[in-house]
Amino acid sequence: MTETPGAGTATTGAARAHARSQAGTVVDCMPLLPPPEGALWEETVAGGGYAHLAVPAGAELALTDRDGDACAHLLLFVTGRPWERLNTADTAKVQWNAYLGVGSLLLSDQGRVLATVVADSSGRHDTLAGTSTAARNTARYGDGTPQGRSPAGRELFKLAAAKQGLTPRDLPPSVSFFHGIRVAADGSLRSTGSAGPGARVVLRAEQPLTVLLANTAHPLDPRPEFHCTPLHLRAVPGVPTAADDPLAAATPERGRAFLNTRTLGAR
Repeated sequence: MTETPGAGTATTGAARAHARSQAGTVVDCMPLLPPPEGALWEETVAGGGYAHLAVPAGAELALTDRDGDACAHLLLFVTGRPWERLNTADTAKVQWNAYLGVGSLLLSDQGRVLATVVADSSGRHDTLAGTSTAARNTARYGDGTPQGRSPAGRELFKLAAAKQGLTPRDLPPSVSFFHGIRVAADGSLRSTGSAGPGARVVLRAEQPLTVLLANTAHPLDPRPEFHCTPLHLRAVPGVPTAADDPLAAATPERGRAFLNTRTLGAR
């Protein structure tokens, strides 16, 4: 195939040459391949982007709101048993608390621990509202498509799920990190916004997990314009919470959830 000088990307040959010339280019938002030494995965997810990865039991997943306007909508599935997945209602109900912080457990609907919050410098999270939909973002911003300027979380989750062999029917309600929601006295949900740049949350995987992330504006963000900035994601090896860890025995409900998890092989 003969390339035409100055053809840009107008021909297949020119497009190939252009693509190959980009090899090795590092941009602001992308996975680092191979991961840096000591990491299982490291990536900066663009505002309006998504990520998906599988981590072993014990891995610690650090999420950082780099510029202060990320919103990490999160779903968890047990790798190899995707029917066991995050249940936000049980996460709040079993622990008698809808507000996530250090020591909070992310639970499945089978009463087992999927992940534990082991560090949190944000304190602005949400277990109640879920993520945005295409209809909602289209009504608010004029566009809710995943390739558009204000992608909906549900649409981003569909793409992430497909790349892990999951379908839209597999997607339960999600939790969100870095955009706070509180329940007002009249029962309405009130946005408390972001904690600012650099806020960080660390989750410890208590089972091997498939992780889906959608970094997009919270559905109750009161601002009329779409806002979402990059989210940094880093996974490193670790070990699950030990039976004698004070965190595991801090409440009867936590003790039972960890017992359910440790005895999984017997059921």
